[in-house]
Amino acid sequence: MSTMAITNTTLSGERADLFQALANARHFLRFTVQGLTDEQAVQRTTASELTLGGLIKHVNAVEKQWQGFIVKGRAAMAWDGADFSQMPPEAIEAFHSEFHMQPGETLDALLENYALIADRTDALLAEADLDTVHELPSAPWFVDTHWSVRRTLLHIISETTQHSGHADIIRESLDGQKTMG
Repeated sequence: MSTMAITNTTLSGERADLFQALANARHFLRFTVQGLTDEQAVQRTTASELTLGGLIKHVNAVEKQWQGFIVKGRAAMAWDGADFSQMPPEAIEAFHSEFHMQPGETLDALLENYALIADRTDALLAEADLDTVHELPSAPWFVDTHWSVRRTLLHIISETTQHSGHADIIRESLDGQKTMG
């Protein structure tokens, strides 16, 4: 089901509001990287290690991970434990590589993948029981122990919006372009 079909025929009320908030956050993130070359997408422009391509790649991974949580709960999470020093080296490397475009990766391909991931999240938003609750994995950054599908969607919106702000700062430092104004 495409995003347009979901918007026009399926959603109303709370689901429509969640959809629109997520669509807006995604729009601003995508808008921030429009017209960039792959070389620009991997360029660091601030003291942070974040790059525009790395942010797009990270948002892809995060949204996909939370899709799994919506469907399967805690079992779908790639990590589960407060002591990250005990994580296997390959898991730590995979997490770090999530923030960096690798040789052979392109911004266009990451954006295409993001569109597919977004369509899947939008389909879940249209179909899932928003009141379904799953136990969260153990992690030091979770204050709560359980999230509903609704709360998970709000987290995806929050994460996308936060990274859109990061991207805006990086882009302005890169070439002066601002997302707003």
